[in-house]
Amino acid sequence: MLGWLIAGCLVAGGLAATAAAPPQRNGKTTYRWVDDQGVVHYGDQIPSQYAGKDREVINPQGIPVKHVDGEKSPDQLASEARERAAQIKQKQHDSFLVTTYTSVKDIEALRDARLDQLHTQRYAAQQYIESLKARLGALQSRAVSFRPYSTAAGARRMPDDLAEDLVHTLNEMRTQTSALATSNEEETKLRAQFQADIERYRELHTLHSND
Repeated sequence: MLGWLIAGCLVAGGLAATAAAPPQRNGKTTYRWVDDQGVVHYGDQIPSQYAGKDREVINPQGIPVKHVDGEKSPDQLASEARERAAQIKQKQHDSFLVTTYTSVKDIEALRDARLDQLHTQRYAAQQYIESLKARLGALQSRAVSFRPYSTAAGARRMPDDLAEDLVHTLNEMRTQTSALATSNEEETKLRAQFQADIERYRELHTLHSND
């Protein structure tokens, strides 16, 4: 086995000088790679510590004939896969923008329609919450006549249906209040998404007009 050889490439003046590549022997492939210090190596096998380095296949005349990517870790492969997926998604969205809209005004019109719909839903939710508050107030007014809220000696235990109604109304108020807060967040995201689409649409048309 030829093994790997240091061909001697020391950094001088900020540049690495590469020695001539050794010829292939016994039909084995000769690789050339550079370590972290800028030293060029040749050999028919890549040491494990350099498995992540790109390398070149050298012919008997010392001329690179093929580039071979270094081995990648699972994290690197996963990162590249995510990047490819993001690029595909971006291309699909770009295609959607240029084929769906004829102008920025089209995007703004859809944005405003979505916002109006969201505002209508929010107004309805606010009205519902107000009605729940009124109902809860009425139930609490009834509840003070019963134990454990009443301190009167002859106060009766609160009826089960009243207690259940109180709990249900209070839980519904909490649910609707949380949904209203989520609706506010959705509006912020919606505005940001449409603004990003407007900017990207303008960018795509600028690139198209420069072609």
